[in-house]
Amino acid sequence: MSQENVEICRRLFDLFSGRDPVAGVEAALDYTDPEGVLESAIIGGAEGTSYRGHDGFRQWAADVETVFETLRTTPEEFRDLGDDRVLMLGHVSGRGRESGIPLEAPIAFLCTLRAGRVSHMQGFLSWDHALEAAGLPE
Repeated sequence: MSQENVEICRRLFDLFSGRDPVAGVEAALDYTDPEGVLESAIIGGAEGTSYRGHDGFRQWAADVETVFETLRTTPEEFRDLGDDRVLMLGHVSGRGRESGIPLEAPIAFLCTLRAGRVSHMQGFLSWDHALEAAGLPE
């Protein structure tokens, strides 16, 4: 099941990337639990906002489109952590809609799966913080 979880996460991030946020989320909903939770590191992260359920994922995508002209996550590595957890390490790039300021940063997501779907996604803007949260050495 572990390799299957990695493939589920890989497909989910492939769908998120390379599309506009709304289309990416709609395409990825088949891989997310209907009661799933997304804790984004970028959108709502400073406020501690959690996006819940498929409607929450849709709201996250709408919030991304409000704040960013472009936003793209590029996965570089997926780690099977066992216990139905997968860690994605990658980079995010984008451009602020109003400010025009570019964003280039490391990003990571700690994903928990239940019954073959992602039930929790926790985002990090630091690989070290993500590794620590996953209980892995840096």
